Amino acid sequence: MTMAQEVAVTVGRLEELDDPGCREFRIGDGEWPFRGFIVRKADAVHAYQNYCAHAGHPLNFKPDSFLTKDQSLIICSSHGALFEIESGLCIAGPCPGKTLRRVRAEVIDGEVVVYGPDSA
Repeated sequence: MTMAQEVAVTVGRLEELDDPGCREFRIGDGEWPFRGFIVRKADAVHAYQNYCAHAGHPLNFKPDSFLTKDQSLIICSSHGALFEIESGLCIAGPCPGKTLRRVRAEVIDGEVVVYGPDSA
């Protein structure tokens, strides 16, 4: 059994994202790529796997749509679970106390880079 290699993927320039704002990304190809999203808040980026801690499906229905109307929290479109942007902690809804799976992310020379498993 081989372990998946971690790969770096550039999601885009920080300045291209609204503040706060979100963008989806995928790592790898095929039927089961790793899917995630980033949230910009000021000059920080937070990245998570796009996987509901309650129901196990993607958090969003619409592309790049992960935040509440006031853009203060991450929301699961299916069941309304609310997660803190900075920690991924569920603070309301059907899964309080659970967290989203964090993905390593950083800003390098203005580019947002995420790291995750290569599905190839």
